[in-house]
Amino acid sequence: MSEVFATVLDMRFLHTSDWHLGRSLHRASLGEAQAGFLDHLVETARAQRVDAVLVAGDVYDRAIPSLDAVALYEDALARLRAAGSRVILISGNHDSARRLGVNSALIDAAGVHLRTRPERLADPILLPDQHGEVAVYGIPYLEPALDSPQPAAAPDSPRTAATSDSPHTAATSGSNPHDADAERGTRSHAYVLRAALDLIRTDAAARGAARTVVLAHAWVANGRDDAERGESARRQASASERDIAVGGIGYVPAALFDGFSYAALGHLHGRQTLAGHLRYSGSPLPYSFSEKDHVKGSWLVEVDAGGAAAAEWVPAPVGRRLAELTGRIDDLLTGRAHDSHEQDFLAVTLTDTVRPEGAMERLRRRFPHILTLEFRPEGLTADRRGYRERVIGRDDLAVAAEFVSHVRNSEPSSHECDLFHAAFTAVRLEQEASA
Repeated sequence: MSEVFATVLDMRFLHTSDWHLGRSLHRASLGEAQAGFLDHLVETARAQRVDAVLVAGDVYDRAIPSLDAVALYEDALARLRAAGSRVILISGNHDSARRLGVNSALIDAAGVHLRTRPERLADPILLPDQHGEVAVYGIPYLEPALDSPQPAAAPDSPRTAATSDSPHTAATSGSNPHDADAERGTRSHAYVLRAALDLIRTDAAARGAARTVVLAHAWVANGRDDAERGESARRQASASERDIAVGGIGYVPAALFDGFSYAALGHLHGRQTLAGHLRYSGSPLPYSFSEKDHVKGSWLVEVDAGGAAAAEWVPAPVGRRLAELTGRIDDLLTGRAHDSHEQDFLAVTLTDTVRPEGAMERLRRRFPHILTLEFRPEGLTADRRGYRERVIGRDDLAVAAEFVSHVRNSEPSSHECDLFHAAFTAVRLEQEASA
């Protein structure tokens, strides 16, 4: 670790997200690798004397998780608490908020804090250190059509409105008020998240909380306007994240999070630093081949007496790597350049001019963990015609022969044509007999 974390003096967090427990990769089980990551997370929390582990959503991969996934989750929580860390966790778009939040009121006292209901997002977990308290707020994934955070409390209520000179001003910090009007009309992600953050700012101001941390599960992007944010969002995405767009826009402005000591984000699977206080930890494992070059891990965050946050990346152990190989089958089976990929999860693209017979079985003798196989012959020009244009005016035998040519990139043999002819004749005779 770097010198900034040489001595534990300030509040320390471990930011992780998008565990997706129970997920497979093209039907290959990832349970062992996920268990290995959780072992690493527990050991890091213990070794670094972490005050709290922040899990920014998508704990599970689906709303009704498998029993094995639930067992992994429960074991991880128990071991993190035994290591001396609290756990603060929000639900993501893959989770069932109601199921994940079962018994949240009971286990709150045990040091595991679940924030899965919108009505509790402005109810902070207050963590004490030598400088006072850090207020940690959890915003579960908000579905714009369903979840509607209530307006901030009136000034004469216990949660008084923030003053204009407060670092947690209830107004939409760093954003254009015209954007808020547009968001309200479309019930967008930006609209509901802005409303949630306004509630949190109001509560923090009423408490006089100078140090605030927020967890959120959303698609957050930098940029001065929708066009710039859209381009930033496209660069951020990987193939394994579920689309959360509503009305074509699923991302929200990074400026919504201005004024907080730290914002622990979840949803995107690649680590991202949008600002010094605004980061994605990404998923702990690669969940698609688009993530094969990601460096997976978590952020170790320290919040000082003045509310400034410093973060250091903690790499996670690398399990089975992901790789993509392209070439002719004979080259892939014999080339020494591919020795290092023999135990990797593989996506293979074959470029032979004729589709090799038994390609998957042959490749698996050398690469037992090949997951996908694509055939893309060298020099083949794609036929841009639609299906109707390709078959109009042609008999059944010609259409079948062209299908074989498309799949195999070679003409059917005379014996294969005889089989097609016999099959079509048998079907025609059966139809005439039943007419």
